Amino acid sequence: MDQLVVEINKDRVDIANAVNNRVIAIFPTMRPAITGEAWFLKANQKQQGTRQVYTFTSTTSINHGVMVVTPSQFIRCWGTFTDGTNTYGLPFLTTVAVAGQISFYVTSTQIVFVTGAGAPTLTSGQITLEWISQP
Repeated sequence: MDQLVVEINKDRVDIANAVNNRVIAIFPTMRPAITGEAWFLKANQKQQGTRQVYTFTSTTSINHGVMVVTPSQFIRCWGTFTDGTNTYGLPFLTTVAVAGQISFYVTSTQIVFVTGAGAPTLTSGQITLEWISQP
């Protein structure tokens, strides 16, 4: 019976930890939001994950306003766009254009679009950037 009590108490703690160990699902466009992730890239130095959504109606570069030391602080970036009829994925790729595709990359100050020959005409879309805070 004693062992059962220990296991039940442990299970309750494990369940509570699992419920509370989740990414916060806030995707704001006007300011960054904390994701709830904790990163430990340097020993015993916690860094927070942060995200912001950017909307656009053209492939003109977007000033993201994120204060980063290096672009490698961007950890996850993704997006979608429409041509008014269909919706397409907007991959976070490279500075090299890929035929039939629009992609983007991130510098320390901007979101930059790369449009390959024959890509759909972009009318609107959104990009989500996630980055790690400075230590």
